[in-house]
Amino acid sequence: MKKKLILYAVCLVIMGVTMLACTKYFVKVRHPLLYENEVEKYSEEYGVDEYLLYAVICTESGFDPDAESSAGAIGLTQITEPTFEWLCMKAHESGRFSDLYRPDVSIKYGAYFLSLLLDEFPDRSTALAAYHAGRGRVNTWLKDGDYSADGRKLDKIPLSDTAHYVSKVNDAYDTYIKLYAAKEK
Repeated sequence: MKKKLILYAVCLVIMGVTMLACTKYFVKVRHPLLYENEVEKYSEEYGVDEYLLYAVICTESGFDPDAESSAGAIGLTQITEPTFEWLCMKAHESGRFSDLYRPDVSIKYGAYFLSLLLDEFPDRSTALAAYHAGRGRVNTWLKDGDYSADGRKLDKIPLSDTAHYVSKVNDAYDTYIKLYAAKEK
């Protein structure tokens, strides 16, 4: 009887370890490090945390360079045409909107956009809300005491789809940090 209990306990431990390994594997599959050269290059160039950039790409397009949204956003970082034109103007560059289907272009402008938003809105969640809902809308919310106590950070996001987006990106960011950042130290 004692041998059966020990064997049962060993089997449970092995099953637990196997389940943990499989879970971590599937989490990594859902949070890959694709386009590493481009992400590293542009996150460094624009001073954006590379894991935040990965989290945005993962959430926005699932790493599909041909992704298109119902709002007309395209590419890995899901940028709309008016935003792309604004970014080109800010960067004193020109480009075709369809260039955003190229991973290097999408990652470059996504990183640039994030850097501008993080400069304007130093709170990460507020910057992510602006990435999703627009700078103008977020600035309006920041002026409303129901959504921001200090006018600089959103305490509440009034649009549920934007609140959900911010939560998803922050969760993905935390996952990227747990999976990959600890290995760098």
